[in-house]
Amino acid sequence: MTQLGRALRDLGVQRIPAYSPQARGRSERSFATWQARLPQELRFKAIRTVADANGFLREHSIAEFNSRFQTPPAQRGTAFTACPRRDLDLIFSLQFERTVNRDNTVSFQNLALQIDQVRWRGTLAGCNAVVHQHLDGTLSMTHGPRRLGHSTSQGTPILQTAAKQAVEKPLRGKVQKPAFPPRLEIPQTARHSHFPTASASAT
Repeated sequence: MTQLGRALRDLGVQRIPAYSPQARGRSERSFATWQARLPQELRFKAIRTVADANGFLREHSIAEFNSRFQTPPAQRGTAFTACPRRDLDLIFSLQFERTVNRDNTVSFQNLALQIDQVRWRGTLAGCNAVVHQHLDGTLSMTHGPRRLGHSTSQGTPILQTAAKQAVEKPLRGKVQKPAFPPRLEIPQTARHSHFPTASASAT
């Protein structure tokens, strides 16, 4: 499956391949119309350069073609539906499946991408990971629904500052780091002893 086919599948869009009768007939009819009409119109307008032809298409031909051949829809409304997915940055990316190395890295285009430390597994060596090449050139890795890291196109890790929790800063200027797992704070109570203390025995 191509990258486009995978993206359409993740979005729930039905893909009509070009070799199917539905797509082939529509494209052939459109090509026949353009191939039969456009050369004659360019010759009639005495257009001989590519720049003049592009200008004629933008300013006159396309609008005239739509006004003469487009038909109104049989029913009112729109066929677009809301997209249930929220991870569109992962869908609209080039995806490549890789196997995690023993040192918990992934090899991709002469780069060694380091996987961030996770709490749910000691190491991902031998597991399959997906490298996402985003539209802005950055790289990220996922293992199933979990994200494993985000880096630049050169493999430099990008810190996820938005994912860090805000920590309250006390008056003395020191930030108290939260313990994981959280410790049990058991209040100490005074114990009553039947044995006398050292000071009491001395008196």
